Amino acid sequence: MEPDLYSQELVEHLIEYATRLGADYVALLFQQEDSGSMVVENGELKAFEEGKSSGLGIRVLVDGALGIASSTKFSLQVLKKSVKYALGMAKASKKGIEKTCLSDIEPLRKTIESAWEKNPDDFSDEEKLKLLLEANKAAQLEGIVSSNTRMGWLTERRLFQSSEGALVETTVHMAGLAHSAIARSGERMESMFDSKSRCAGFEFIRDVDWQEFSSNISKTALKAVEAVTPESGTYKVIADPELVGLIFHEALGHASEGDLVTSGESVLEGLLQKKVASPLVTIVDQGIVEGGFYIPVDDEGVEKKKQVVVEKGFLRGFLHSRSSAMRLGCQSTGNARCQSFGDKPLVRQTNYFIEGGDRSLEELLEGIDAGIYLCGKGARGGEVDVGRGAFTFNSGPSFVIRKGELAEMIRGVSVGGMVLDTLNYVIGVGKDVSIQTSIFGGCGKDGQRARVGHGGPHILIEKMAIGGRS
Repeated sequence: MEPDLYSQELVEHLIEYATRLGADYVALLFQQEDSGSMVVENGELKAFEEGKSSGLGIRVLVDGALGIASSTKFSLQVLKKSVKYALGMAKASKKGIEKTCLSDIEPLRKTIESAWEKNPDDFSDEEKLKLLLEANKAAQLEGIVSSNTRMGWLTERRLFQSSEGALVETTVHMAGLAHSAIARSGERMESMFDSKSRCAGFEFIRDVDWQEFSSNISKTALKAVEAVTPESGTYKVIADPELVGLIFHEALGHASEGDLVTSGESVLEGLLQKKVASPLVTIVDQGIVEGGFYIPVDDEGVEKKKQVVVEKGFLRGFLHSRSSAMRLGCQSTGNARCQSFGDKPLVRQTNYFIEGGDRSLEELLEGIDAGIYLCGKGARGGEVDVGRGAFTFNSGPSFVIRKGELAEMIRGVSVGGMVLDTLNYVIGVGKDVSIQTSIFGGCGKDGQRARVGHGGPHILIEKMAIGGRS
C-alpha cells in the first residue's frame, strides 16, 4: 500500500470515529487498480489506455440499517465527512426496511497474492504493440472483412478492515488477449470471438502463440459462414466445457445465490437436500482453481472455501454472504462481492463448475448415431428466468454427431429448456475439466459486474431442445 494513500493509523482512526458516532459495525474497503489495454483493428492501432485508480469505501450498520459512502480523496477531513454521510444514510433508513444482520465469523488477518512472474512494465509499449499487430495480421485471411485484437492487463489490490478485527489484503494480477473476426461469403456474414485470460503476470502474454490463436478464430469464422443451420428438434447432445460453464453459471449459479433464495426468486427454494440432478452431477463454487479467477477472500473478509452446491444429484447448499447466511441460519460461504470500493457487496459466484467424471470425449461420443456437439466458443449469450429455471442460449459454431464421430459444422444453433430437467438428463460426464475467466468482462447483477470463472468437463445430455430452421 502506498503510505500517502492509506495508513493503518488512518483506518483505525476512522473505525473509532464511526463507532463513537453510533455505528454498531464498520467495514472499510480500500481498492487500488493499475490497468492497461491496447486494441488493433485491421492492422492499425485504435486504442491504447493505461490508468491508475484508488478509493475507499465505508460501510456501517446502525440498528441493522446499512449506510455506504466512498471517497477517492484520502485526507482525514474528507473521510470523516464520508463516515458521517454513511451514518446519516443508515439512521435515515432505519424505519420501514428489513434489518441487515451478519452471521458470526472469526476475524481473518492475512495477506494473499496471486502467482505472477513478469510485470507488464517490463515490456515496452513497442513490444506489446508488435505482438498485437502480428496476432492481428495472422488472422487477416482471405474472406475475413474485419479483424480486431485486444490485449489487457491488470493489478488490483483490495484491503478489507473491520471493527470486528478483520484485516485482509488481496492482490490479483491478470492478463489476457481477445480476438474477433467477421467472415463474408456472398451476402452472408458470420462473426467469431474468443479470448484467453489468466490470473498471472505478463508471462502469460509472452508464452502463448497468439498468431495461431487469432488465425484459428478466423478459420472458424470462414467455416461457419458456409455452414448450414440444423433442423429444430430434440437431440442427444454433448456440450463442451465452455458451453457447460456458461449455461450452468447463468441457469443454476444465480439460482443458488442465497439472497435470491431467501427472497423467493429462485427455482431452488425449498429443494435443499432433495434430488435436483442426475447422480453423475456434482457442482461446486471455489475461490481458487486452475484457470479461474483468483478469489481467496470475499469483500466481507470471509475466506472463500470450496462450497458444494449439488452433490451426486442432491442439492446440498447455497452461496452466501454473512447477511443471507444469517437469514437461513447457516455460515457465510465467502460469496459477498462488490464491483468496486463504493458498492454494496452482493451474493455472487466465484468459480462455479461441474466436477469431472470418468469418461473421455471419445467414450461419450460412442453409441450416438445422431446428435449434436455444442460448442461455447463464439456463443452469443441468452436469457435465463431464475425463478422458473428456464434458459435459452445461442451456442457458437457446433457440429453434427453421426455414428459416434464429429461430422459437418453447423451454425445458428440455439438451445433451451428447464435447468433441473437438463441436469436430470445428464447421462455421461467427462474427465476433462476446464475452467476459464476473462479480463474483458464479467457477470452482471443489480447493476454491478464481477469477474468470475466457469466451466466443467464435456457432458452428455440425453435430450435437449435445439432451435434452428423449421
